[in-house]
Amino acid sequence: MALEIAAVQQALRVEGVDGWLLYDFHGSNPVAYRMAGLAEAGHLATRRWFYLIPHTGEPRALVHAIERYNLDHLPGSKIIYAGRTQLLDGLRSLLGGVTRVAMEYSPNCAIPYVSRVDAGTVELIRSLGVAVVSSGDLIQQFEARWNDAAIASHRTASDKLHRIKDQAFASIARRLRDGVPTTEYDIQQQMVAWFQDEGLVADSAPCVSAEENAGNPHYLANAAQHRVIRKNELVLIDLWGKLNTAGAVYADITWMGFAGVDVPERMTHAFAAIAHARDAAVSTVVDGARAGRDVRGFQADQAARQVLIDAGYEAAIMHRTGHSLGENVHGNGAHLDDYETHDERRLIPGSGFTIEPGLYFKDFGVRTEINMVWTATGPEVTGPRQNAILSLV
Repeated sequence: MALEIAAVQQALRVEGVDGWLLYDFHGSNPVAYRMAGLAEAGHLATRRWFYLIPHTGEPRALVHAIERYNLDHLPGSKIIYAGRTQLLDGLRSLLGGVTRVAMEYSPNCAIPYVSRVDAGTVELIRSLGVAVVSSGDLIQQFEARWNDAAIASHRTASDKLHRIKDQAFASIARRLRDGVPTTEYDIQQQMVAWFQDEGLVADSAPCVSAEENAGNPHYLANAAQHRVIRKNELVLIDLWGKLNTAGAVYADITWMGFAGVDVPERMTHAFAAIAHARDAAVSTVVDGARAGRDVRGFQADQAARQVLIDAGYEAAIMHRTGHSLGENVHGNGAHLDDYETHDERRLIPGSGFTIEPGLYFKDFGVRTEINMVWTATGPEVTGPRQNAILSLV
């Protein structure tokens, strides 16, 4: 099991919750599936199962007779059921003495990344006189904290990404200067090769977006769909990756370049606004940590977005300010979000996340993306910050 039961129980006592009730059916709750170590156990999981970690005492499981051995690798006792009447009786026994449990649930689905337990199952638990609260902060304590080796892997990946970014911009400048036809896809595929050279892996090729395509936050060039990059055009490069080693975590950055000398004023002003918004979010996190205050994801998002609103760009905002990082590029910790969702989870020591405000128009878009890691000495930015659009000449 990825968790130490004693550590979970200590966290439950701090949170004031009687227990953490893990539940899954057919892989519908990947958090519970991972926590229970079912992927490593290699069992079929086609029936409902529950595993209660109480704040004190022995854990206990409820499993179907067909799959009675699925949770035997976990500590504690187990109850076996077959029919639905036995399931209900088993739940009553499992939850005996418990009045408040955490589950993968988010009130009003405010944080959909956490809302993995279906409404009917939540209703079932509540019908037994047990209150259900969100496990959001518990999840990130056990799935979003990085150890020293993970932090070191992030820093190494970040250095490599910045080197690849520099190579990509240099390639654009050189090809345009030499009159070599250049497309978004050409540069993207060069970067894919450099990822291999650097020993990085990712779940996707990098984003290389010129002019109007930069106004689409999730535009991804491919062999069939891409455009030529011309002189005096804006280019956005978004790249993310991690070392190809067990336990490595991602870095994720975005930089902007202009294939000419004089960056248009509209682009310059828009980029200045997102740079100020990014720095406002950084200050919110750092100042809160220094003052010993909880810093929640929605607060950092509010700080960044207010800068953009005050600058008159509210209509050009399309997404949250940042996301958690982990072994997947979108991790299981708090996101910097009060726009798409209302993320009340705390930013916690040992976690990593992006800060990436952007503005998007019909003819272009701008984004700046940096990473922060909350180390033993506090939150810190792990790479350089871009303060102006690069001139690619």
